[in-house]
Amino acid sequence: MNVDKKPITFMILAVLAILVGTLLTTFIPLFVGTVSPSTEKVIPYKPLELEGRDIYIREGCNNCHTQTVRPLPFETRRYGSYSQLEDSAIDRPHLWGSKRTGPDLARVGRKYPAAWHYLHMKSPQSMFPQSNMPSYAWLADNKLSTRYTEKKMKVLGYPYTAENITALKELTEMDALVAYLVRLGKELKQ
Repeated sequence: MNVDKKPITFMILAVLAILVGTLLTTFIPLFVGTVSPSTEKVIPYKPLELEGRDIYIREGCNNCHTQTVRPLPFETRRYGSYSQLEDSAIDRPHLWGSKRTGPDLARVGRKYPAAWHYLHMKSPQSMFPQSNMPSYAWLADNKLSTRYTEKKMKVLGYPYTAENITALKELTEMDALVAYLVRLGKELKQ
């Protein structure tokens, strides 16, 4: 039977297929349970890390770097265990990325100390001669704006103290970005 030569039959079968698919994808999750990650094991961002994350977004770092290790052997060999839901449970927006011009940064905080990140941001080619990453040395000259830090911490529900925010007054955008990078891969309580 050539269904494609009988338009009415074809349309009825197509509608049935769509209805079955819709019902399955709508109702099965109701009985399976939730797939939401648990945030009880996740360490909330500190004010400096949160400001660094915003700089990471502003500078478009996620356009070249992903923050998710896929469960593929060549990725887990290079970057470590694959990413879990909890790794980015508190991120708004998620910074998984889809293009990997540079290396994945999901675990970069476990790999390099802060001093390495400062050098790399100032001159990526001094660390990796073939790198096409631009220099971000100018971030060290920009004072960190804390105008909205307290508001962000409140909205996101992260704990902070007035002293945490006051301590940011003399820091730079480079300090914040490095704090965020050093944090990556250290999201979960041990």
